[in-house]
Amino acid sequence: MTRSLLITGGAGFIGANFVRYWCEHYASDRVVVLDALTYAGDRTRLADLEARGAMCFVHGDIGDGALVRSLLVQHGITHVVHLAAESHVDRSIASAEAFVRTNVWGTHTLLEAVRDVWHSAGVWREGVRFHQVSTDEVFGALAPHEAPFTEASRYQPSSPYAASKAAADHFVRAAGRTHGLPYTISHCANNYGPHQYPEKLIPLMVRRALRGESLPLYGDGAQTREWLHVHDHSRQLAQLLLAPDIVGQSFNLGSRTERTNAEVVRLICAHLDARFAADTSLAVRYPNCPSARGVSCATLVQHVADRPGHDRRYALDTTKYVERFGRTGMVEFEVGLGATIDWYLERLESEIG
Repeated sequence: MTRSLLITGGAGFIGANFVRYWCEHYASDRVVVLDALTYAGDRTRLADLEARGAMCFVHGDIGDGALVRSLLVQHGITHVVHLAAESHVDRSIASAEAFVRTNVWGTHTLLEAVRDVWHSAGVWREGVRFHQVSTDEVFGALAPHEAPFTEASRYQPSSPYAASKAAADHFVRAAGRTHGLPYTISHCANNYGPHQYPEKLIPLMVRRALRGESLPLYGDGAQTREWLHVHDHSRQLAQLLLAPDIVGQSFNLGSRTERTNAEVVRLICAHLDARFAADTSLAVRYPNCPSARGVSCATLVQHVADRPGHDRRYALDTTKYVERFGRTGMVEFEVGLGATIDWYLERLESEIG
């Protein structure tokens, strides 16, 4: 069976990395990217793939049911990987409207389009799959010594963002139970790596440090997150999508690597300090960074008022995934973080210097 993928939100951070992974490993498949190109979407992340015809880009909204239906038919789509979402918690606290529109209504519209095209006379097309990319945040908060979330953990979202993703997950499961949609769901830990939009913790802190600006940490900075390199996440998503025997199931995708926000910021500062000490050209390119003067970037850290509803800890029990697919080749956090910082250092001079 020839595979044809529709990847929603494929110009976003995780989406673009997944598209690149799939095109590299499954070059004979058709890949169609649908992205509305809101503030965090960037088509240039895929420019080289598009230029050589490795994928097809469509500028559009998942809430446009007619467009989605036409793409499903025109390209003979067999797999939908649903990554399109508003994803920044702070923005959802300021205003939840865009999150409801995209994450809830958009998912519903996408599911209706899929059912219209893939389902006929009570039968689903053979070999089709809808994969919903969700988040660990739908489960709420963990206490410091509490066992990690399993796939059976109760949904207790704290932020409007998490609530909108939880609602989307429920719509996907309901489509499976009511209409028989062949679906899978994955809950991922915090992703990091290249191409991430600068509102997220790691790129935000790198950019601010290079500009010599304060590094704001919410509260005491002891909020703990599990960190997953986006390349590992892409590989895990591909494994789920290709597995024929897991329809109707959900999987936690993580690294089993937890760090507090304060620890992550300290590691960023230490890496920048070391890089500036080893490469004097960086001081010329980024003169406002404390490391350019031999001063640690850690002097920029400032604790600020915590945000409302800030969950203390997330962690995922990935036993189910590991038992089914194994756990090999994971990127060590410190190694991946260093490589990510270096990736930004090579690209931010025109923006910051």
